[in-house]
Amino acid sequence: MARCWVIALVGLAACHHTATVTPTPDAEVGLARARQQFSRGDFAHAMIALRRLTFELAASQPQLAEVRYRLAECYFQTGDRVQAAHEFRQVADEYPTSEYAPLALLRAGDANLRLWRRPELDPTYGQSALAIYQELAGRYPGTAAAGRAQLHVLQLKEWFAEKAYKNGLFYFKRRAFDSAIIYFKDVIASYPETPRVPDALLRLVDSYRAIGYREELKETCAHLRRFYPRVGGLDKSCPADASTTPAASAPS
Repeated sequence: MARCWVIALVGLAACHHTATVTPTPDAEVGLARARQQFSRGDFAHAMIALRRLTFELAASQPQLAEVRYRLAECYFQTGDRVQAAHEFRQVADEYPTSEYAPLALLRAGDANLRLWRRPELDPTYGQSALAIYQELAGRYPGTAAAGRAQLHVLQLKEWFAEKAYKNGLFYFKRRAFDSAIIYFKDVIASYPETPRVPDALLRLVDSYRAIGYREELKETCAHLRRFYPRVGGLDKSCPADASTTPAASAPS
């Protein structure tokens, strides 16, 4: 009986002992192979190997962050940008202290940016990309990934400005000047560093003239002459006596 108790206690102690989890030799070989396939651009085969590794590696193993990141990159490179965005987001959220977290946020933003193909389309993906890039700057300031994201932020702002400007033109051409003014002001206030600002100011002048807002017209012309004195069309939209010039025709 005493011997049975000793065996039981030894077994119980063994159950409470936590062993260090290390990758199996097969997993190490599989990861090395996946890296090679990935490096060669063989994303289809790399994806198969990486998916297998997500089941073979334990959740506590640091290699899993790399595996998940490379798998997300395979989705991106093979054109599945929606799945790539989701997978990159998961890497950033589940492995926030790993070296792959800032890169994953960058690529999640990139995937959403690619999904917004033209400014005139629904900007939902573009808004998501901008939010992710801004999150990256907040969570991982000073990283190379955050620096690269800022270049994309400038592109996104130009696209948002373009979209707002074209919306303003839509209403301007239909003589819905109050609605046009809202969009032109949005370009100026929200995206002041973009190239569309002087164009929006010119169309704002034309809109004010069309509905007889003389004080606003004079102020906007003064702003244009001060900050954009060489913009094309300035003399036409803002002649010497802007308050008495007939309404301008809609731009083509």
